[in-house]
Amino acid sequence: MTGPGIRNVLSIAGSDPSGGAGIQADLKAIAANGCYAMTVITALTAQNTQGVTGVRLVEADFVAAQIDAVFADIRVDAVKIGMLGSADIAAAVADALARHRPPQVVLDPVMIAKGGDRLLAETAVRVLRERLLPLASVLTPNLPEAAVLLGEPEPGTRDAMPAMATALRALGPPGGSGAVLLKGGHLPGPASPDLLSTPQGDLWLEAERIATQNTHGTGCTLSSALAARLAVTGDIRLAAEQAKRYVAAAIAAADQLDVGHGHGPTHHFHALWP
Repeated sequence: MTGPGIRNVLSIAGSDPSGGAGIQADLKAIAANGCYAMTVITALTAQNTQGVTGVRLVEADFVAAQIDAVFADIRVDAVKIGMLGSADIAAAVADALARHRPPQVVLDPVMIAKGGDRLLAETAVRVLRERLLPLASVLTPNLPEAAVLLGEPEPGTRDAMPAMATALRALGPPGGSGAVLLKGGHLPGPASPDLLSTPQGDLWLEAERIATQNTHGTGCTLSSALAARLAVTGDIRLAAEQAKRYVAAAIAAADQLDVGHGHGPTHHFHALWP
């Protein structure tokens, strides 16, 4: 652990003006999990619960300037990376993290929005794979994202997930020392299993699928909660279990909110609001 007291977690991601995903979801999830949240914005989006209608990327050198400004002044205990948008931004983030070497990096390879809108240019996937994965303590892809990163078909059963997670770990830090939290929410059936693959072995994180359309930003929320719990505990297995429970409860409580007419947000503060 570095430094006393409340941990500081930096999110590098895009903005969602409707508040359910992206930077806004990250701020809420990090705070709800007991950490001080900071942000570096990579993109502005025009979106709501029904879809994305526009994207404006921030210049790569200004993304790097934001990161450098935070690290120049503030102890950073963990970094969460979300939407990057372009190869130039992905490379700038990789360069900045290589300079500053934060103790924990959670990489959520955001490629496609809930409504199907593509959020990562194809040219950026190679940079993410070659430059950012080797810096990531934990990679948190869903099954479609994992398939893109590996150049393989998307698996249709949980039996295929362990081999996929192992192959993804091989793309990470040298010697397979990183972890992969492979999210199984796209599988059919009543369960929503996630698989945590680490050098010490695999751990299944089980949950029942919750019948709700309010799942906007669940990937952002999970990776941010994981970064926060990893900053607090330093234990990837414990952090993953805590983050999974938090997101499941946030989805279960989502129907308490009345936000939009599409895929509504999860309830990030379900444990704090009466």
